[in-house]
Formats: sequence, structure tokens, C-alpha cells
Amino acid sequence: MQIRELSIAEEPAYDAWVRCHAHGTLWQSLEWKHLQEALSRKVRIFAAIEGESIHASALVVIDRTAFGLSTWDIPRGPLWEDSLSNNLKRDLLEAIIVEAKKDKCLSLSLSPVQELEAPSIQFASSGRHIQPEATLLIDLKLPEEALLAQMHHKGRYNIRLAEKHGVSVRRSEDIDAFYALLRQTSQRDRFQNLPKKHYESFLRGLQGGFLLLAFSPTSKKPISGLMGVMWGKTGIYYYGASDYEHRALMAPYLLQWEAMRLCREQGCASYDLLGLAPPDADASHPWKGISSFKEKFGGMLVTYPPEQQIVLRPLMKKLLETKRQILG
Repeated sequence: MQIRELSIAEEPAYDAWVRCHAHGTLWQSLEWKHLQEALSRKVRIFAAIEGESIHASALVVIDRTAFGLSTWDIPRGPLWEDSLSNNLKRDLLEAIIVEAKKDKCLSLSLSPVQELEAPSIQFASSGRHIQPEATLLIDLKLPEEALLAQMHHKGRYNIRLAEKHGVSVRRSEDIDAFYALLRQTSQRDRFQNLPKKHYESFLRGLQGGFLLLAFSPTSKKPISGLMGVMWGKTGIYYYGASDYEHRALMAPYLLQWEAMRLCREQGCASYDLLGLAPPDADASHPWKGISSFKEKFGGMLVTYPPEQQIVLRPLMKKLLETKRQILG
């Protein structure tokens, strides 16, 4: 079996492999590759191939940092056939590590869907929570009445309350309006939002991306927004923002409901609420605050292995982290 980087000509075969894989996701897809490239990141795809068949793969997103160094990230990967031996999984990762070292890579992060066993490779906890350790998947194959019935009663109540208040939801391309809401939300909840270009690329450059805005009957400006994406048979909630002044109207609940309905109409079989704190997490977990909101929509709890990393330049990585802590 040959392990190597795939060429552009081989991308259609890779696309088919990811879409047919039981654990294939947006984050290992060509759509994600194109989004990352639009954001000026380099993406490389490695695979274990025999003949024309792919047996394992890893899409790697490469970020440049100071001093010509880089970090490599395999989001929701690698992917492999169930019958693949642990030794071949190791060989795939070792081939990637060789290339990463050539690129002055500080560390290689992995957030696999399945537990990854690769003999002789030393993993460490990454400490990051970019890819969540748990999520809720809502079954969109259910009739609407059943979808509502499986929710927490408070979720149903708040959706109806928003409707009673006359909140309306529209699909939109208005990134400026969404970004204005996002800036309010980040200041209020003390998190750092990304540059506007990121959200523009997500909506306009990522196939399946969508934006919903909620309006009150008395305001021309939106009071809440939701950005998501449809990939394969899954709709995914990605970003949310709201105006605190209109919090009593419960617009974020109606937005989630309308996003589910939209994804269902477009043929999605499930809706991923994308991240909550795992059941055993303490109050300091970064996903804890949003978890209670998401749990009101019901769904099946799905957990993932915690993100791991392979540190390739430990001293340089430590020095760079210290610099960032001091200088910001």
C-alpha cells in the first residue's frame, strides 16, 4: 500500500471516499479545503492508496505563524477503513509527520471521530476545544410535530413565544448586519470574534452555507442571526449572534427551529448543534455556557475523543506560547 499526498487530479476520488465514509464530515471534505484556501491557509491531503482505492486519509490544514514556523491540524480525522491495521494508521501519521517537520511545524493536532491507535507515536492532550468533544444530533426525518415533541418543553415554549411576539425569520446575504450582531454578542459574552472576511468566506465561498436573520415587528434591523452549512445529509449550526435589548422575544429559539426546517426541506437527515460541554465537564469548560441553550432542542448526544497533538518542536512551541501570553 502506498502512502502519499494526493494530487488535484485525484480529488474527485477523494471526494467520493469522504462522502461514502461512515465518519466522513464537512471538516475532511473538499468544501472545507476550498474554504480554508479562501482564508489563505494551505491544505494538503494525504492518503493510503492501493491501486485506485483509498483506504485511509487525512486532510491537513496548515497555519503559518511567526519565524516561518507552522502548525498542522487534522480536523475530525484521519479517516480509515474499519479493517485497517494500527500499523498502517501509524504509517499514515508518520508520513505526515515527516512532511510537517520539513515545514518547520511546531505541532500536529488531531481531533478524530474514532479512537486513534498508532503504535510508537506519542500523543499528548492539545488543551484546545476548537472541535467539540460532544454534540447533539437532531433527527430531521421525524415529522415536525415529533421534532417539537422530542424537545425540552422550554425549547418548544420559547419557539412559540417568539412566534407569538411576531418575530420573523428570513434567509439573507447581509454579512454586515450579522457581523454587527456578532460584535455585540462577543463584547457581551467576552469572546473574540473572527474578522468579517471569515464569515463572508463561510457564507459565500462554502458550498451549502446559509444565513438566517430574525426581525421583530417594530425594528428594521435584525435582532438575531444564525449562520450554518449543509453538507451531505447533515445541517450544521455554526455561528449565532443576538441583540441583548430584544432578548425577551426569544428570537434565537425561532432561528434554530427555522434552520432545522430549512435543512429538512433541502434533504438533510440530521441537524448538528455543533458542540456542547461533555456530560462530565466542570463549570470552567468553554462550551458550558452555550450547552443549556442547545440542550433545549433535544437530539441524541454524540461524544468524540478529546483532541490530541503530536509536539514536534517542544522548546520553540513553549517559547512562542510564552511570547503570546506576555504580548497578547
